[in-house]
Amino acid sequence: MESYDIEEYYNVAEELVLKAGKIIENGISSKKSVKSKGIDWDLVTEYDRKIEDDLQKQLSKIYPRHKFIGEESTAEKRCLPKLTDDPTWIIDPIDGTTNFVHRFPHTCISLALLINKKIEIGMVYNPLMRQFFSAKKQKGAFLNGHPIKTSDITDLSQTLVAMEPWIAKDSNYLVTVYSRMHALIQGTHGIRSLGTAALTLCYVAMGAIEAYHIESIDAWDVAAGKLIIEEAGGIVLDTAGMNILQ
Repeated sequence: MESYDIEEYYNVAEELVLKAGKIIENGISSKKSVKSKGIDWDLVTEYDRKIEDDLQKQLSKIYPRHKFIGEESTAEKRCLPKLTDDPTWIIDPIDGTTNFVHRFPHTCISLALLINKKIEIGMVYNPLMRQFFSAKKQKGAFLNGHPIKTSDITDLSQTLVAMEPWIAKDSNYLVTVYSRMHALIQGTHGIRSLGTAALTLCYVAMGAIEAYHIESIDAWDVAAGKLIIEEAGGIVLDTAGMNILQ
């Protein structure tokens, strides 16, 4: 049976992600080449492609047998690669690209490693605010090396909840988004919308918000954040109440 060195994978990935964060730092105030991936809020820049290409190139050089699922490469091929039992890195080079384009400082790199279809490593890095969230399976969740845990508030009226109202621009989600938003406005302390799923999941993990609801999400948005939440004591479910990316 093949053995895997999770600690080595983690250390290598951490170094590469921190290095990639410099690209966001250097590019946040620069003029960008911005394109839409078919819908007006799904943007991509040359920085997204550079970070994904650099991460995949460096990881492939060190681990030539590992596989990759990246947001930008998947968009270009217009099909989602099949997930196998092989070690597979899931990359979102810039989650919150629209924020990045507008210089809104909530933007991050998300990287996860799956082995046998199980998430073993998750890291989400916001270089603009120096927030490095990380987790290894059954080893806890951390922010800048310090342990984090989810909120212990259970009374909905005392919660702060995040969601993404702009998804209502898609007519398929208009009714559900507005109805849920109305219910949350009336029944909670408030709603927050950051425009980055990966980072918002980490804010759930650190207890800054109690819950996050979002429609129309992809694996690269949630893979790292899911492990970080679970290692912090939380849970990630789909709208049918099923555990995702088990």
